[in-house]
Amino acid sequence: MDVIHPRCADLDISKKDAKVCVRVAGSGRRRAAETVTTWGSTSNRILALREHLAAQQVTCVVMEATGGYWKPFYYLLEDLEGVEVMLVNAREAKNLPGRKTDVADATWLAQLGGAHGLVRASFVPQAPIRELRDLTRTRTAITRERSREVRRLEKLLEDAGIKLSSVATEIVGVSGRATLHAMTEVERDPAVLADLAQKRLRTKTPQLIEALTGRFTDHHAFLVRMHLCLIDQHTAAIEELSKRIEMVIEPFRGFCDLISSIPGIGATTAQVITAETGADMTRFPTAGHLASWAGVCPGHHESSGRTKSTHTRPGNPYLKAVLGTAAMNAARNKDSYLGARYRRLAARRGKGKALVATQRTILVTIWHMAHTGALYDDLGADYYSRIQPTRTKRRAIRQLQDLGYTVTLQPAS
Repeated sequence: MDVIHPRCADLDISKKDAKVCVRVAGSGRRRAAETVTTWGSTSNRILALREHLAAQQVTCVVMEATGGYWKPFYYLLEDLEGVEVMLVNAREAKNLPGRKTDVADATWLAQLGGAHGLVRASFVPQAPIRELRDLTRTRTAITRERSREVRRLEKLLEDAGIKLSSVATEIVGVSGRATLHAMTEVERDPAVLADLAQKRLRTKTPQLIEALTGRFTDHHAFLVRMHLCLIDQHTAAIEELSKRIEMVIEPFRGFCDLISSIPGIGATTAQVITAETGADMTRFPTAGHLASWAGVCPGHHESSGRTKSTHTRPGNPYLKAVLGTAAMNAARNKDSYLGARYRRLAARRGKGKALVATQRTILVTIWHMAHTGALYDDLGADYYSRIQPTRTKRRAIRQLQDLGYTVTLQPAS
């Protein structure tokens, strides 16, 4: 097997330390020399490791993406002159069963990735994108926690026999907040509480009176106040993060505004897509590479000529989540090409596969827009009818005949 890097190193990283295997290829029939040492995970020890690797004249350093423990090592070694630092997916570098030790893993990965180049490097963005990614991911985590807090509040109201969520769409909206604040004070009369509703919710006053009749006690009032306080704290943190993101994303404003022209992609979704993809599509040779990396294309699992599974790969969970939101928003739009594509696929393949296909279409569109710099040009909801008029006509005739009609076509004047 060809040796790509005669002098390479691999890091098997844990929380406290890292096993470092330096591999030097032998000449002729001589076996390669492999030396394994242990280095601490503090910054000073990593800097000492940096000097050690430079002294060993290695040209490639490979490490597995182990939780978040790889980050100090990668960030302090990535600018080492003349050295290619590779972060690899642990799935692609699994050792044989029964040989699983830290030292064996370090030696195996040095042979597999460093010496022979049999593993692929993961995408690690530059520092500005990493900062933006930290902010967007933190906002996503806090937003999800806020949603959990709202669900806990709803569960508490169910315990008190208050069915506010069955009448109001948002229990922490303006009307819901006014009602809950009144209940936490002294008010318990359902008619008085229902009168606090505003706008369209006032048309549901009888249903509100019925829903607000329960066994709400001082114990429930104490817990409701606590949940509302936590929700407010999460909301304040989300607003502060959004302001910070608006500042950090400024160098990538052009890309963010460009993809915002796609139906279904709002400002928040565009910010997450920018952070996760790095706003640099040159890293992905084709649109298919980008879709595969994101995990929004069918998988391949074939054996003996039989396809066993086409489930999508895990991919980037943050990117897949916002693409799913964008695809659902686009599917609701009856006047866009993406909506027409979703409905066309959902009728034949089901809603789940249609949603994944729409996600892939959005991502492929983003790749092409980033390369051309052109704004999104919607093909229209009647795109498939225009490119396949004969099939559209035949389908419409068949549907009418199935309903019992005799169809006669008369060309329009």
